[in-house]
Amino acid sequence: MLRVLMILVPLALSIYAFIDCITTDEKEIRYLPKPIWAILVLLFPLVGSISWLIVGRERTRAVRRGGWVAPDDNPEFLNSLKEDREMGKEKGTERGTEKGGGADDTPPKP
Repeated sequence: MLRVLMILVPLALSIYAFIDCITTDEKEIRYLPKPIWAILVLLFPLVGSISWLIVGRERTRAVRRGGWVAPDDNPEFLNSLKEDREMGKEKGTERGTEKGGGADDTPPKP
């Protein structure tokens, strides 16, 4: 079992590092050009992969400015929900009490 892990762990690490390298934007790569990093990861799987993960890519915070934010953490989305709720109260409609326009509302047959 240990022999299998000694093969699979470096293999998985090099595959992850190679895919991360080729999918990383050129602006986020440090010190060497992207093709050189990819070749290093392929030729020297363990050393190249660890080098790529430590120094090759500029690591940023998980939440970037202007990036994707979960809806429950997005103040703009939460404010829009609040505004929608207030607009519904002004019109006299609330969830479950709206009249007309629903899929179940069919005109009576003569």
